[in-house]
Amino acid sequence: MMDKRRILVVDDESIFCKQTQRILSDKYDVITADSGKAAIELYEKTKPDMILSDLMMPGMDGFEMMDALRQMYNFVIPVMFMTGVSGDDSEEKSLTTGAVDYIRKPFKSDVLLRRVDNIMDNLGQIQGLRKAAENDPMTGLYNKTTSASKIDELVKNGNGILMMIDLDSFKLVNDIYGHEKGDLILLKFSEILKSVMRSTDIVGRIGGDEFIAFCQNTKDERMLKERCEFLNRKILSYAKECLSEDMNIPLGCSIGACICPDEGNDYATLFKKADLALYEVKQNGKHGFSIYKQTAENSSEKEIASSFEIRKILGEREGQKGAYVIPIDMFKNVFRFLIRFERNYAFGVHFLIFTFESSQKPVNECVDEFVETMSSCLRGSDVITKYGSDKALTLLMKASTEDYQIPVDRIMGKWNELQISKESIVKLDAEKLFI
Repeated sequence: MMDKRRILVVDDESIFCKQTQRILSDKYDVITADSGKAAIELYEKTKPDMILSDLMMPGMDGFEMMDALRQMYNFVIPVMFMTGVSGDDSEEKSLTTGAVDYIRKPFKSDVLLRRVDNIMDNLGQIQGLRKAAENDPMTGLYNKTTSASKIDELVKNGNGILMMIDLDSFKLVNDIYGHEKGDLILLKFSEILKSVMRSTDIVGRIGGDEFIAFCQNTKDERMLKERCEFLNRKILSYAKECLSEDMNIPLGCSIGACICPDEGNDYATLFKKADLALYEVKQNGKHGFSIYKQTAENSSEKEIASSFEIRKILGEREGQKGAYVIPIDMFKNVFRFLIRFERNYAFGVHFLIFTFESSQKPVNECVDEFVETMSSCLRGSDVITKYGSDKALTLLMKASTEDYQIPVDRIMGKWNELQISKESIVKLDAEKLFI
């Protein structure tokens, strides 16, 4: 036999509480409260399917109680009001503020029962609407709004790690293999992400290929490293299975993390800092993780005991493929060094400037896509950066005047396979770095 559905009856007059309980108790599990405040406390403990409440009560009326509960739990709680007052606008106000029904006292037993039955019959639909409002329609994870609300509630008085998770090079999947395959990758990544989280953790999709998670009651950096490696390994393995074994898109994920309450105890602050940590990962090879630390630069200046430790700090994360994509400030330093190097050793470095024009798509997006494409086409010794909103700069190592065109043709061939290439014009300027 199925468990009875639960109704919380709220009325400051005990005679009406008992009468209502008697009418409904044969069919429903009925619990009672004598005030709005008591009802809020009972709701947390008992999680009723609906509330049947008197409208006019001392201290906190029915409207105030309903509003307080909805703010606390961030979803529509089915509430039916009852009142002995006649000739006012309570009924209209009840229905316009979100109550599901309204009945006047004294009421007949069969009328009350029929009204409650109607609400319970529609409860599945109400709960379905609530789920639709809370969840991302594609993945079933929490959506951006719900994720923010639930995490904000947890971090006020709790602790844990907030993680921003971004799929690397995902746009290339859509462009090369189509959006249907892209959706499969997103769905699979959602499943993998959910599988490495505990039931008490919050996992959401905040848009496109961006996800968020909050792991409660932990500050374990080792756990973060293990999960990052697992996610990268699993999504790449699935992509090769789903797309093709020779798929060479550098698909993976980057994670920016922030520890609560060390770096804050509200969602907005933690989100901003996790985003900064994510940016650091993206600028340093991707497919890894970074934890935001205000004193990170100071801690890196401590004395190091061995040359091995120094190399670990200075070195790039292992397993990175493709060209070295770096911010413009770092590119300037590499550029200046190579000019000096070329003067003395005739190494053979070519400097390429790709300039974009587009009337259909923001130029900035075209350049971002082009940088991703170049990275997968060039060698690990080549260097790439984005300059302004319309240019991509490249340094090709050991490339003579005769053969630098080979990697350029490879880049443009790959680029022209993408849909976005048809929405832009690319102009190339090339020169030997030292003349």
